[in-house]
Amino acid sequence: MFALQPELKIFSGSANRDLAERICKYVGVPLGQATISSFPDGETYVKIEENIRGHDVFIIQPTCPPTNQHLMELLIMVDAARQDRKDQPRVPITAKLVANLLHAAGVSRVLTMDLHAQQVQGFFDIPVDHLYSLPVLIKYLRRQLKGKTTVVSPDLGGLKMASAYAGALHANLAIVAKERRSATETEALYLIGEVEGRDVLLVDDLTETAGTLTSAAELLKKRGAQRIYAGVSHAVLVDVAIPRLQKSKIAELVTTNSTPVRTVEGFKTTVLCVSELLGESIKRIHNDESVSSLFNIENETDGKTS
Repeated sequence: MFALQPELKIFSGSANRDLAERICKYVGVPLGQATISSFPDGETYVKIEENIRGHDVFIIQPTCPPTNQHLMELLIMVDAARQDRKDQPRVPITAKLVANLLHAAGVSRVLTMDLHAQQVQGFFDIPVDHLYSLPVLIKYLRRQLKGKTTVVSPDLGGLKMASAYAGALHANLAIVAKERRSATETEALYLIGEVEGRDVLLVDDLTETAGTLTSAAELLKKRGAQRIYAGVSHAVLVDVAIPRLQKSKIAELVTTNSTPVRTVEGFKTTVLCVSELLGESIKRIHNDESVSSLFNIENETDGKTS
């Protein structure tokens, strides 16, 4: 009894599609359908648009300049083609790929801060120390938010983080439900919680396009919020974010220097330094000491009421 020959599929990255098409013409198979694009921050997105289970898959992708980009794109395409775990069919969970790359390169421990998704820690086969920027931001925010305050999560995924800030500030908690229209466009749909006549702190781990924050701020202002602050761990501001923040109802963006932060002309941005938090963690890891105490928040009795 003869085994069936697996069907052949050929896909192309963005480096040399012309070569891939010529190879397919010679072999006598159509070029496989794949979507390759970039998120606003430059991160590569790959989706294999057809069923490849049980097939022999060849990927055409020379590592010509920009070399790093084309190499990473190749790795992400391989990951998309070979795995079953996904958030959409044939879409890679790239965080697991990066975790494996770091491990394979010889990394024995990872020190990070405010991961975009808590479950990313589970992708690593090595110890992960996950720090939070909350203790750094909270010292500044306590000086700004003296009156009645509501902490707002701009989406369902950030509720746990918002709850931590609300507890540290002795503030109320609310949430904005949103609908994502595209990688750069979101719309705030409705608010759960009370903000009328109160200062508001919007919290998020990451902003790139500022669409989620500015859309939420617009809704909060319509519901009677007073001053609106945005507290964000990582402000990776792309071009589209600049005019959005300038036109927004947000009075101040408070963030950290975990990544370089762009200046937004005519808009108040406060950048807080996390070098002590990370530096202390490095010292403790080096000395085989616990880093768990760095997660604690010192509660100040400032007479604040919610």
